[in-house]
Amino acid sequence: MYHQGNRDMQDAFGSRALADRLEATLRRSTFNEADTAFIAAQTYFFLATANAQAAPDCSFKGGPAGFAQVTAPDELIFPDYDGNGMFKSLGNIAANPQVGLLFIGMGEKPQRLRVNGIARILDDDPRMAGIAGAQLVVSITPTDIFPNCPRYIPSLQSVEPSPYTPTAEASPVEPAWKSFSLFADVVPPRRR
Repeated sequence: MYHQGNRDMQDAFGSRALADRLEATLRRSTFNEADTAFIAAQTYFFLATANAQAAPDCSFKGGPAGFAQVTAPDELIFPDYDGNGMFKSLGNIAANPQVGLLFIGMGEKPQRLRVNGIARILDDDPRMAGIAGAQLVVSITPTDIFPNCPRYIPSLQSVEPSPYTPTAEASPVEPAWKSFSLFADVVPPRRR
């Protein structure tokens, strides 16, 4: 779980033994019931990807609770929704499938879960039919799953979901920027 850069910093701060203990007691490569329940309750996560030259990118991924779901002990899936068309995350996954996901619960009991793994983009997965707004599905095979200290996570309250969150009951709401004269002539139609 650690490379030489991690080890050098651990040694400089005297935390190698602690890092080893955390790895030995908290790190796993399959999802447990608590992971599954926590992920199912989340309405967002952060996705870290890197291109073929290892240049990083981080994206916010949001949707209704359960949009990211553990489907097996060794698989997590989430939908790709219509966005800005840059495909920064999915383009990076196509070039370099290593990803990092960070789930944060900011409720009364703050919680944080990291999932590192290998991603695949699925364009013909039958599960897409059951996910409102999905134009693709991303499947993650975890390599490292571990909770992270919730210290410094603020206690925030979610007031209402984004009006852009896809639902099966309503047509998607288009963001205003897609109709701006600067972009309107190049905005492609939605795929689904």
